[in-house]
Amino acid sequence: MGMSDQPENKPLSPEVVTGDARPEAVSNDREESKAVVSTDEPPAVLFVIPHDELVLFPGMMVPVMLEAGRAQATIEHAHNQTPFIGVLKKREGGAGAGAEGLYEVGTAARMLKQIKLPDGNAAVVVQALRRFRVERWVKTAPVLIARVAYLVDSYEASVEVEALWKALERSLQEFIKINPHLPDEMGMVALNIEGPARLADFVGANFGMKPADRQELLETLDVKKRLSLALEFLTRELEVVKIGNKIQEDIRTRVEKTQRDYFLREQLKTIRRELGEEKDERSASIERYEQRIVDAKLPDAAEKHAREELRRLSTLPPEAAEYNVIRTYLDWILALPWSVSTAESDDIRAAARMLDEDHYGLEDIKTRVLEFLSVRELRPSLKGSILCFSGPPGTGKTSLGRSIARAMGRKFYRFSLGGMRDEAEIKGHRRTYIGAMPGKLLQALKEVGANNPVLMLDEIDKLGKDWRGDPSSAMLEVLDPEQNASFLDHYLDIPFDLSKVFFIATANYREEIPAPLLDRMEVIDFRSYIADEKVHIATKFLVPKQLEANGLKPGRLSFPSPTLRKIITGYTREAGCRGLEREIAAVCRKTAAAIVAGKRPLRVVRASDLERHLGPPKAGEEISTRIKRPGIAVGLAWTPAGGDVMLIEASRVKGKGNLKLTGKLGDVMNESAQIAMTYVRSVAAECGIPDAAFGESDIHVHFPAGAVPKDGPSAGVAITTCLLSLLWGGKGRRVRAGIAMTGEMTLRGDVLAVGGIREKVIAAKMAGMKAVIIPRFNVKDVKEIPAHVVRGLKFHPVDHYREVVKLAF
Repeated sequence: MGMSDQPENKPLSPEVVTGDARPEAVSNDREESKAVVSTDEPPAVLFVIPHDELVLFPGMMVPVMLEAGRAQATIEHAHNQTPFIGVLKKREGGAGAGAEGLYEVGTAARMLKQIKLPDGNAAVVVQALRRFRVERWVKTAPVLIARVAYLVDSYEASVEVEALWKALERSLQEFIKINPHLPDEMGMVALNIEGPARLADFVGANFGMKPADRQELLETLDVKKRLSLALEFLTRELEVVKIGNKIQEDIRTRVEKTQRDYFLREQLKTIRRELGEEKDERSASIERYEQRIVDAKLPDAAEKHAREELRRLSTLPPEAAEYNVIRTYLDWILALPWSVSTAESDDIRAAARMLDEDHYGLEDIKTRVLEFLSVRELRPSLKGSILCFSGPPGTGKTSLGRSIARAMGRKFYRFSLGGMRDEAEIKGHRRTYIGAMPGKLLQALKEVGANNPVLMLDEIDKLGKDWRGDPSSAMLEVLDPEQNASFLDHYLDIPFDLSKVFFIATANYREEIPAPLLDRMEVIDFRSYIADEKVHIATKFLVPKQLEANGLKPGRLSFPSPTLRKIITGYTREAGCRGLEREIAAVCRKTAAAIVAGKRPLRVVRASDLERHLGPPKAGEEISTRIKRPGIAVGLAWTPAGGDVMLIEASRVKGKGNLKLTGKLGDVMNESAQIAMTYVRSVAAECGIPDAAFGESDIHVHFPAGAVPKDGPSAGVAITTCLLSLLWGGKGRRVRAGIAMTGEMTLRGDVLAVGGIREKVIAAKMAGMKAVIIPRFNVKDVKEIPAHVVRGLKFHPVDHYREVVKLAF
C-alpha cells in the first residue's frame, strides 16, 4: 500500500519503506529494515533531508534548520526508527524539493538533538559521518527515502600529495592568523586534524566556500585533487583578506590622522579662546559679516534682507549645503556699490579738451555730452542719461564712450550684447539653480566698484532671441529712466538703483533695434568720415599708435598727407578707419622687418612706394569712364560701410515684354524697378519709344556687384534713367558722362527724398563724378557737408523726373 495510507506520526514498517520500490527489491525488505533501525553504522537506506545551501563534510557537527512540512516530517519518521539521516543539497535552479532536483552525492549524519523554535520551525543538531551516493530512490512521497552507497576516498601517498598537504597547512595557519574574524583556537584545531583528506574537508566546511564549490569538493574522492581545490580557494581568500586588511589599515591611518588633527585644532582653539586671543572661525565669520553690513551703508530694504540671511547663516553648521550658498549671496550683496559713487568732473572746458584730444570731428556727439555735463552741474539729482550711438563700423562709437567716461571723471565698463540669447545674462539666475549668479549689469557694477559708471552696451542691435527668453525685453527695464531706479535682478531679489549709471548703447543698424527699446534711447547718428577727416585722424592718432605697436620710435617713419589720401582712395572703401589702420600697420610691419634684417628702411612713405608695400590699388578705376553706350546709368547707394556708387546696366533681347532683374535685390528694390518700368511706358510716346520695344522684347536690368545684397527705394531715379537710355527713340540714347543720381520714384514721376545723402555725395566725389542729381527736399543735407568736400561737384535738385531728363540726356 502507498505511503499516504499511513498515519503521519506512525513509524514506518519495513513493508511501508519498500512498498513503492521496484519488484526485484522486494526480496531485500528484511535487509532494508535492519539497516534502517541500525544504531552503530549508517545504514544502506536513509531518510533524506534536502537543503538549499547546506553541504555537510564528514566530521562536522552543525545544527540543521528544518522548514515546516516535509523536512520536519522526515525527522519525525526517522527519529522513531533510526538516529541516521542523509543530507543532500538542492541543485541550482532545481524544480521543487523532489528527488530530481537534488545532487546525487551527500553526507550521512547522526542526529544528536532536536530543537523546537518559537516561530514554529525546528532544528536538529547532527554529526556528519560519511559521503554517499544515491543508488536509487525507495520513496519520494511524503518523505524522501533512498538506498545509498558509501564512498571511499582515493588516496595514494606521494611527494606531491605531501607538498600539497603541507602547503595547505601553512596557508590555513596564515589565513587564521591574519583574519580578524576567526578565533585563535581554530588554529589549534587545524593542527590536530589527522590526514590530508580531513584537512581539505575542514577548509571546505569552515571558510566560506560558495555552496557550488563546496559540493564540488564533497564529490571529489581523489585526495590529491581535493587538496588542490582547497589550496586554490584558500590562496585566493588569503589574498583577498590581505588586500582588505591593507585597505582597512590605510583608512584607519587616515582617520586617525584626521581625528588627531581635529582634536589638536579644537584644543588650540579652546586655549586661544581662554587666552582671549581668538574666537572660533564660525563666530568670527558671523562678526565679520555684521561689520561689513554696517560699513556697506546699505539701503533699508537691502540691510533688512542681509541681516535676515545672516541670521539664517548663524543657525546653520558649516557642513550644511546651504551654508556656502548663503555666504556667496551675502558676499554679492556686500560687494555691490550701493552707496559708493566716484567724484565727477565739473570742469566743462577740461571735458571739452579731453574729447578733442581723443577724437577728431564728431562735433554733434561732443556737444551732446557737454550739454549733459552742464545740466548735471546745475541739477545734480538728474537721472542717468541713455544714449545710443548708431552708425557704420569703425567710426569711433566704442572709443568715444571710453573718452566720455574720462571726460566725466567716471569709471568705464563695456560688455557686448551681440549674440546674447539668454534673458538671465541680463537679469541673473534664480538662487534655486546650482551655480546661480547675478546678471551682467550687477557684475559690471561690482567690477567697477561704483554706482555711477559709464556703462557701454555694445552691439545692442544684435541681441538674439530663442526659447531661453528675449534679452531685448529684459533691457526695457534697464534702459527706462522711470524704472531702472528699482531694477530687480533675479539672483539678488532686492531693488538696485541704476538711475545714476550713464548708459551708452551702440548699434550698426538702428532699424534692427526693437521699437520699444529704441523709444527709450536718444539716438545719435555717426556718419561716415570724409577723406580729409580720415587724413587728419590717421596723422594724429593712427600713425603714432601703429609706430608704437610695431616697435618703431616716434618720427622713425612718416606718412605725408598725399600718401594717406592715396591709401584712403586706392586701398580702402569704408565709412570708418579700421581698414586704413590695417594698411598703415602693414607698412609699419614691413619697415620693422627691414630694420631687423639689416636693410635700409624707408623714413618717408610716399604715394609711389605704396604699390611696393601694399600691392596694386584695390579700388576700381573712375566709373565715369565706363559709361560709353546706352542702357547704363550711375546711381548712389548707402551701405553699412558708407556711401557707394552703383552702376546700373540694362539690355534688351527678343521676347514677350518681360522684365528680369538680377543682382541680389531686396523686395523694395524690385518694386522700385517695376515702378520705373511703368513710368517709362507711360512716357513712351513722348520719348519716341515704339510699342514693339515692350511687346516684342524682354528687358534685363542688372545691378553689379551681383554678390552684394541691395535694397531700398533710392535707386528709383537711376533705374528709370537706365531704362529710358536703353529704349529712347527705339535705338537708345547715352546718359551724359560724369553725372550720378539718387531719389525715390513714384508712378507719376515725382522724385521723393532719400537718406544717406552725405555718404552718397562723398562716394560720388571719390568716384570722379562731376554732378549729382538729388531730390529737392535733400538740399538741406547737402548744406551740412563741409564746403571743401563738395568743391568741384555740382548739385541739381529736382522735384519731378522731367527735370532729370533735361539734366541726364
